[in-house]
Amino acid sequence: MKKLMRYVAVAAALAAAPAFAGEAPAHNWTGVYIGANIGGGWASNGVGYAPNDPQASNLFFAGGKPPPASFDLSGVLGGVQLGYSLQMGSAWLIGVEADFDGSGVSGSGSTSGVFAPYYTAPFNAPVQQRIDWFGTVRARLGFLPTSNLLAYGTAGFAYGRVVQSGSWDTNTPFSFGGGAYTVNCAGVAPSCFAGSSSSVATGWTAGGGLEYAFLRDWRLRAEYLHVSLAGGSTTETVLGDTAGALPSSFNTAFGRVSLNTARIGLSYQFR
Repeated sequence: MKKLMRYVAVAAALAAAPAFAGEAPAHNWTGVYIGANIGGGWASNGVGYAPNDPQASNLFFAGGKPPPASFDLSGVLGGVQLGYSLQMGSAWLIGVEADFDGSGVSGSGSTSGVFAPYYTAPFNAPVQQRIDWFGTVRARLGFLPTSNLLAYGTAGFAYGRVVQSGSWDTNTPFSFGGGAYTVNCAGVAPSCFAGSSSSVATGWTAGGGLEYAFLRDWRLRAEYLHVSLAGGSTTETVLGDTAGALPSSFNTAFGRVSLNTARIGLSYQFR
């Protein structure tokens, strides 16, 4: 990501240089534009656990509760943008923009332990999360230090498809209540409990960037956005054979997704 940020900074500097040197004709920013972008994203998240029934409570009480986990996400993203700008005088611009990006941003983490009555039975609790795609609808406010260079801030609504999963892995049978409740995980190794879920999460976004108008109808941009999406959860259900009780489960709660993005883009303005 540090390399990507350096590339974005270089692209912004290269875009700005001709404008300050007076090499391009004055540009009128009013109009509809469409374009494409590519870049990268990075984030960090965490997960916590809670039992859903007495059997899971017994497991957690015996020391089988997974410790909270934290993990990082990163990946490449890219997509399209569509917007409208209205130039106000020679120095200011207002507008609205919508974008939609496919995303390869993903990450995973795990915690482990040993639950008390079964000191020879360690467990591992891995989790995974990914962002398949996201989009934003934003207002833009820009300042024109020259007629061809725009510095802008932007904020608005964000949404995205977030997928998460988790498991509680051991290959050892265990029981509670004097054997009244028994789970045999030996035949379903490695996962004794597992679950996954997905949702279209909503939230907000804010950021800013530089945009340079070149030729007659083309714009080159470098942009940073912070995208905050609501957290999700999944239910991890027992996979092993149970005896003496109904199947058990516990909840795996993921924190809010705070995605940082750095992108470069190219747009065409219609007249």
